[in-house]
Amino acid sequence: MNNVHCTFLINSQQVNLGENWIAFSTIDSQTDNSSELQTLFPLSKQVQIASDTVNRGAARLAGIEPPKFEDNETTFGQLIDRIQKTISHLNTFKPEQIDGSEEREITLQMRDNTLSFQGMPFLLYFVLPNLYFHVTTAYDILRYCDVELGKGDFLGQP
Repeated sequence: MNNVHCTFLINSQQVNLGENWIAFSTIDSQTDNSSELQTLFPLSKQVQIASDTVNRGAARLAGIEPPKFEDNETTFGQLIDRIQKTISHLNTFKPEQIDGSEEREITLQMRDNTLSFQGMPFLLYFVLPNLYFHVTTAYDILRYCDVELGKGDFLGQP
């Protein structure tokens, strides 16, 4: 869980840096109209999906109902609040809730099919790759919009 928690803190730092450089509505409208980024969800959706991925992933590993957040963020401040709510949720988990979930059966109903995993493959091959994909894409969108971010901003501080 610490790895997921750190990644989400880094995403929060990226969004904070982005807020200092460019208005949120400008970033989403720039990405909506950019031929290079037309196939990507906008920044707000990338953050929402990353948030949902870790919230639902941790809850499923713990065998509890995941929280439901509305996807209605329209400002940087709201995205930062969303990230902070996600971090707060992750902080509620005790190790004993997750320990032993390596072989827990987890079933996800997708649009067209059902995916089934054991706990460890679910974390390693579904949750973490999806989290990193959407956090990286959020980073890339901010970079595309000329927000001065570098590798150190992505990796964070130890």
